[in-house]
This record gives sequence, C-alpha cells and structure tokens, in this order.
Amino acid sequence: MTPTEPVADGAAAQTAVRPPLPVKMVIAGGFGVGKTTAVGSISEIEPLTTEAAITEVAAGVDDLSHTPGKTTTTVAMDFGCITIDPSLKLYLFGTPGQDRFGFMWDDIVEGAVGGLVIVDTRRLDDCYAAVDYFEHKQIPFAVAVNAFDGKVEHELDEVRWALDVAEHVPLVVFDARGRGSVRDALLVVLELALARSEG
Repeated sequence: MTPTEPVADGAAAQTAVRPPLPVKMVIAGGFGVGKTTAVGSISEIEPLTTEAAITEVAAGVDDLSHTPGKTTTTVAMDFGCITIDPSLKLYLFGTPGQDRFGFMWDDIVEGAVGGLVIVDTRRLDDCYAAVDYFEHKQIPFAVAVNAFDGKVEHELDEVRWALDVAEHVPLVVFDARGRGSVRDALLVVLELALARSEG
C-alpha cells in the first residue's frame, strides 16, 4: 500500500484509540469533613464547586466548632474528574454535607458505581446519615477517615463499631489534601464496585 492509498475501514477501526470508559463515583459525608478538598486535590480539571459563604444564619445551624476557619460550604455539589488509566476515567460528584440539602442526594448518586464516605473522627455523629444512605441504597462504599492535622481521634476498629459499619465495608485513613492519598481511597471503592459487579 502506498501513502496515497486510502486506509480500509477495518484497519482504521483497529488503530483508532478508544476513549476511556466514564465511571461515576460519589464523595459523601457530613458538613466540613473534606469532600470539596478531596475533589480539588485529585481532579485533573479545574473542579466545579458550588461554594457559598457561610452566613450568620447558617453558622447558627451548622456546627463550626471543629472547623472555625471554614467560611464557605457546598450548597449543591462538587465535580471533578481523574483518568485512572487509558481505559478508565472517574467522574467525581461531591454531595453537600448538611441535612437540609439531603433532597439532592438521589439525583447526585444516580448511576454511580460506588461512594466514598468521608469521616471526621472528631464528630462521628455527622457521618451516620451518609453511611445509612449508602447501606439503604445498597451502593458499594468505603469509609475514609480524614486525618485532620495528620491524626485521627479513634482507631479504625472503634470507628467501625461507632458507625455500625459492616465488616465487608472497607475503612481507610487518608488525607483529603493529598492527591495520592485520595487516589488510593477512590481505588478501594472502585475495586469494591468491580468485585460486586463480577460477583
């Protein structure tokens, strides 16, 4: 074949590069646990956030005692993406953490292969709703304990007991500010979702 000859359709199809498979994953958890930070740490695009200023009214509703420097909060969702390898691209959707925005969760979670529930061990009460949601919907999920200031207040076994998380649900410690740490936590969820689909 000379350079001027047309390439046969079959040959073109064989050499065409397939785009990576799009996979949706949700990052959930209570108010101020690090969801927006996690999405921003790993996203290969400028993450879309719906942050709004915390007003005096909201400050009276949301507990800021463990996050005194927090001045904004997610009011709809966060969005980012990361290409895991040439065959797979994760699209990340972060939920709002406050109960009053819970009505959005069903829409955000629809079509997701799994979820990463981020936990702040200083206030485990804020995490029950997210854990219950994924258990009730029977969506594969892992619990990621965010190491604020490089430490966690409780051991993982204690966190599992306190949240009443089943043994088959992975628990990991991670740092929402670290790209590699967030990636590893997301891969735990992805492996869990793949195992569920194959089983």
